[in-house]
Amino acid sequence: MRILLIEDDKAIGSAVREHAAADGHAVDWARTLSTARDYAAVASYGLVLLDLHLPDGNGIDYLREMRKRLNATPVIILTARDQISDRIDGLNAGADDYLVKPFDLGELSARIHAVARRYGLRPEPKFSIGTLTIVPAERRVDRDGQAVDLTAREWAVLDSLLHRSGAIVSKTQIEDALYSFGSEIASNAVEVYVSRLRKKIGADRIATVRGVGYRLADT
Repeated sequence: MRILLIEDDKAIGSAVREHAAADGHAVDWARTLSTARDYAAVASYGLVLLDLHLPDGNGIDYLREMRKRLNATPVIILTARDQISDRIDGLNAGADDYLVKPFDLGELSARIHAVARRYGLRPEPKFSIGTLTIVPAERRVDRDGQAVDLTAREWAVLDSLLHRSGAIVSKTQIEDALYSFGSEIASNAVEVYVSRLRKKIGADRIATVRGVGYRLADT
């Protein structure tokens, strides 16, 4: 999914972005609330990772703004504030989870997946297309009983198609899942990754709807 990371600490922000990207997510990293507002005005996010102490304001205020606008995007707070009262304030303001720094990046991944499952942002626990089996929670793909090794971006393409199983997914929607702001996107990048994915899971598993996009085949 596409994630908005709001964090001013360079070391933490860089580590979180790289780890999430390795998990197949596209991450836009905003170091201030002002930048976060600019990003959110032009992009749609599946999740927000929110620090509380930022150079131009309090993350709790930003969260309250989101909920006041009826923006239901899931939010995980990442903060050094570890008092029970701080956690209560964050959850009462509309946060979906609260992770205290320093935290393990593996735990962050698990919490991201848990929140995504809770809000239906992940597909079913197990998805089958003929002899192809996909287990999104484990990022596992089996073809004819054999494990299929996918790169992070190949998985991101497959994940985008799974989220809209049966529906047509446009090239732009796939690009949004693959790339964050500032990334250089080759004109044929989506076609390249779809081609690589077809070689691994079967050419007939992804149908091209000419001039519109792609969809997972149901047979």
